Amino acid sequence: MQLIVWTDRAGRFSLLKLLTLMACLGPMSLLALMALTGDLGSKPLTYAIHDTGDWAVRFLLVSLLVTPLRSLANWPRLILVRRMLGVTALAYVLVHLALYVVEQRYDLIKVGSEIVLRFYLTVGFVALLGLAALGVTSTDAMIKRLGSVRWNRLHGLVYGLTALSLLHFFLQSKLDVTQPVLMTGFFLWLMGYRLMRRFGFGTGLVTLLLLAVAAALATALVEAGWYAARSGAMASRVLAANLDFSFSIRPAWWVLAAGLGMVALAAVRGVDRRAGNRNAGSARHDVPAAVASNHLAPTSVSK
Repeated sequence: MQLIVWTDRAGRFSLLKLLTLMACLGPMSLLALMALTGDLGSKPLTYAIHDTGDWAVRFLLVSLLVTPLRSLANWPRLILVRRMLGVTALAYVLVHLALYVVEQRYDLIKVGSEIVLRFYLTVGFVALLGLAALGVTSTDAMIKRLGSVRWNRLHGLVYGLTALSLLHFFLQSKLDVTQPVLMTGFFLWLMGYRLMRRFGFGTGLVTLLLLAVAAALATALVEAGWYAARSGAMASRVLAANLDFSFSIRPAWWVLAAGLGMVALAAVRGVDRRAGNRNAGSARHDVPAAVASNHLAPTSVSK
């Protein structure tokens, strides 16, 4: 990994990496400021534990967003920040665990027993161990040592680890699962995109539109199913709440909006790509004319 994290592989300054680094440090910096000013509420450690856990999941999802975004936005340089985002997610997970240890008064025996006895902690700890393994093997040296096939197979575990992280998020949220439902909806879209690519459905506008609708519907079903299973609430009433905007906008609508945003992005960037291809084609047709008019030898324009 680059020692200077705001430079690219050639050692040149990268504004994209610098802005990403600032975004990665932002939530932790805000949390530290709130701690210094006493704005973390009556249970500051509990607030900090939940906040770092929430941001770990968010950064994990953003790291998974890099692949579709660099394709749909025609922005290949986004690959420069994927590793940084993944390592940031791991860092927030480690701080999340460290704060829990502090809350337990550094009693590691108690921490260990809680992890073993409480299912949601067991799930979270397994996800942490997996993410740590991915973080340790994320360096260029480890990629060479493992080989591309084994490295890709190992890092393919990130999808299962993200699912475990979301399950931990659900289980520790107790009554209100709005945030984990929302994050799960985004995850469903991300996985749906990958499945479409893998099975050859392509990423045309119609396909992306169908994916946005499907992810939103699946999000609504996940929310209804969770409340029905955990609290006995009627699934039909939870689903009906998606049509009532007087209290709040349910996660399914945010997932739909995000999916439609990706459709719009693909449409705009598709126009840009077609325009760019036309310009490139015109330039290629102009070259022979220029060569002929100036009587240049082919070797003169070889570069």
